[in-house]
Amino acid sequence: MRLKHCHSVYDFRQLAKRRLPSPIFHYIDGAADDEKTCRQNTRAFDRCDLVPNVLRGADNVDLSTTVVGQQLDMPLFLSPTALQRLFHYEGELAVGRAAEQFGTMFGLSSLGTVSIEEISTLIKTPKLFQLYVHKDKGLTRDMIDRCKAAHFDVMALTVDTTVGGNRERDLVTGFTVPPKPTLQSLISFALHPAWAFNYCFRQKFELPQLQAYVKEGSSIPLSVANYFNTMLDQSMNWQDAEALAKYWGKPFIIKGIMSVEDARKAVDIGAAGIMVSNHGGRQLDGSRSPFDQLAEIVDATGDKIDVICDGGIRRGTHVLKALSLGAKACSGGRLYLYALAAAGQAGVEKALSCLHAELVRDMKLMGCKNIQELSRNNLRFR
Repeated sequence: MRLKHCHSVYDFRQLAKRRLPSPIFHYIDGAADDEKTCRQNTRAFDRCDLVPNVLRGADNVDLSTTVVGQQLDMPLFLSPTALQRLFHYEGELAVGRAAEQFGTMFGLSSLGTVSIEEISTLIKTPKLFQLYVHKDKGLTRDMIDRCKAAHFDVMALTVDTTVGGNRERDLVTGFTVPPKPTLQSLISFALHPAWAFNYCFRQKFELPQLQAYVKEGSSIPLSVANYFNTMLDQSMNWQDAEALAKYWGKPFIIKGIMSVEDARKAVDIGAAGIMVSNHGGRQLDGSRSPFDQLAEIVDATGDKIDVICDGGIRRGTHVLKALSLGAKACSGGRLYLYALAAAGQAGVEKALSCLHAELVRDMKLMGCKNIQELSRNNLRFR
């Protein structure tokens, strides 16, 4: 299989599986415990059907929207995800450049592998920084200050990682950051020489947001779960989140909201948006899917805050269903990570091209000229 043969997220997944060593692929692909929530995130959309209208003159479609003050050319943006240069040596630069080509927002993780400053210099599309609150308060404040100086547009506080999820695939493969060779992993690395060459001889793998404060993850191998368990502040509460929002002083998102009660608290602390998300099923297995929770959260808070549906997106129709329920936009990680692993920037651009084409085509088939015309009248639940 080659890039030209990839026409969907599922195709990119197959190509990524061929090109990545087993521990790296399963880190992207895996989730917590029995991985039921990860599967349900996508399957939830199957319980909802679209009801199209016809003869509406939908020859020209406008996909643009505004989310937390950011003007986007399409209602789908790229969630912040960690460790991208493990998947392809171009890492976040490839993803950011692809987002720029499609006029949508790009998210950089606290565990990103390209620096805040380099992204700011090279990527001109709207930029979101995803913040993990560390026990080291100096590190947390340093990341916010660097984002201020680099003119990032949005800060997203991740709140669903009090402890690391039980990602059993990582336990089986021995996945750590940076990769720690074992007999099993060495065989897999040897069977993927292109990946091994790029990892060993391209720019050194680092976590530039963190390395001035902690060595874990850059030079000391550590599992992601152990990083969350030992480095992140498990005492964080709503008062802390409100203080961070005020210190940032620009559009602030809470990422990881799954209940109406928490959505209302996000409104109360002055957040501009919430990402309804269960971390791609990688934390609490057995939790609801974002799409299943979307309607009640929108009904409770959607007139006060921008609601984003994050997770499980694989098709343009998934985006249209979420927008019809009242989401202002959708976001996702795996939908572009597979493509990044498959072919770098070219892969991410093709993945976005496929999803953009689906959105335009499906909007026309729905009889809608712009996303404001989507509504619950277009939906039926089984």
